[in-house]
Order: sequence, then structure tokens, then C-alpha cells
Amino acid sequence: MKEIKDEVRGAVKDLLAVAGLEPGDALVVGCSSSEVANMRIGSFSSEEIGKCIAGAILDELKDTGVYMAAQCCEHLNRAIIVEKEYAKANRIPIVNVVPQLKAGGSFATAAYADMKEPVAIEAIQAQAGIDIGDTLIGMHLAPVAVPVRSEHSMVGSAHVVMARTRAKYIGGARACYR
Repeated sequence: MKEIKDEVRGAVKDLLAVAGLEPGDALVVGCSSSEVANMRIGSFSSEEIGKCIAGAILDELKDTGVYMAAQCCEHLNRAIIVEKEYAKANRIPIVNVVPQLKAGGSFATAAYADMKEPVAIEAIQAQAGIDIGDTLIGMHLAPVAVPVRSEHSMVGSAHVVMARTRAKYIGGARACYR
């Protein structure tokens, strides 16, 4: 578990270093504990792995003001677990569901247990994301997603993909951008 925790912490640090996140922003995370354990996605939910990864991410975000948004598995239609404070501040409708090991996944279940006032929402437009085990977080990223490369491309046996987002470029040849 220490190796998994270190890999997750390293990935979060790498993403935070380039993503330009500000207090109040959201970092969406999708995680397959099955993939981390070198099993087929959805076949080996591990409470221990879920707790390890959720705890590591929440620890890394603790003093940043950035909120973790934990993506549930497909059995909950990839709902998102966030702090109630985040949902209220962003006027996002709250839905009534509590993730469980086999309906929501071990990571979202652990995040729900670790958060102060967790709630579920159906969608988010997060400013950055980490996908551990090819869980398809893209639907929860704000346009435009930009890949972030890191030396931390694996957590356990799971492939890791990260992204930050940027504002859309509009205009034409005479437009100026930051």
C-alpha cells in the first residue's frame, strides 16, 4: 500500500505543479481498484486500495482549497461524490445515492467515508482530472482538456492519465490570447 500511496501522491503533485488550479476548483478522479490490483476493471473491488488512494489524494489537496470529485463506477452512472460545500457554492443539484463497494466502487465509497459532508451529483466540469485504470473521466472535465505527462504513469498495475483544462480559444487570425 505504501508504494500505491507514493505513486498517487506523486501523480497529484505533478498535476498540481502544471494545472494552475485555484481554491474552489475541482479535481475529478476516477479509479479502478481492480486495475490497480492487476485485475479486469470491475472484477475485484478492494476496500483497502480505495481507502489508500482516496486518503492520499485528500491529503495532497488538504491545504490547496481544491476539491476532490470522486467518480463512481458505471453502476451509479458515473455520479460524482463531492463536498456539499462545493455543490452548494456551484449551484449543482444534489442527488440521493450513497456509493457502496459494488455500486459506486471502492474509491468513491472511500472518498464518501473520508469527506466532511459528502454528497452525490450527476455531473461536474472539473478543471483537472486523474484517471487511474482507464475509467473514462473525460465527461467530467471542462472544455478544453489538455493532457499532462508525468513520470507517475502507473498506480500499481493501473494506467494513469491526467489532464488539466484551459479556456476555449475563440476568434480568428486577429485574436490575442493569454
